[in-house]
Amino acid sequence: MSRTVDVDFTFQGPVTVSSVMKSLSRSGWSPVEPLGISHASEDKDGDLEWVSTAPDSSNQIITDLDSPKNQGRVVGISIYNQEAETGGLLLFLADRTQVSFSPSINRRRLPVAEEMTDLPWYLDRMLPGLYASGLLGYQAQDVAD
Repeated sequence: MSRTVDVDFTFQGPVTVSSVMKSLSRSGWSPVEPLGISHASEDKDGDLEWVSTAPDSSNQIITDLDSPKNQGRVVGISIYNQEAETGGLLLFLADRTQVSFSPSINRRRLPVAEEMTDLPWYLDRMLPGLYASGLLGYQAQDVAD
């Protein structure tokens, strides 16, 4: 059985990859994960192709994801908390007022139900920075498919 796990964040107005990454960095999150930096932008057919690049290119990648060529397109970037050794993927929807997080790198599990994700742990480490960036609310789910 598989699971769908994500947190959908809604902001007051459009956000940038740069502003969200800066907010999350205050809580120990970084775009650099064990494989480098994973990122994607939507192509003409609406598909996302994830690629990994060297860790030293994070500033250029974030600038590219925020560039005019990606306005109106879905883009994504990995985030990782080095201290906790966990992370996932952030997807910025086309209007940039909605951002979705999927814990996919060494996903933290609930001690009482190991098949489920410890979503409170992620929220505790993400909400302070995101709230300061204009967060209106969020919807979290961990559902068996």
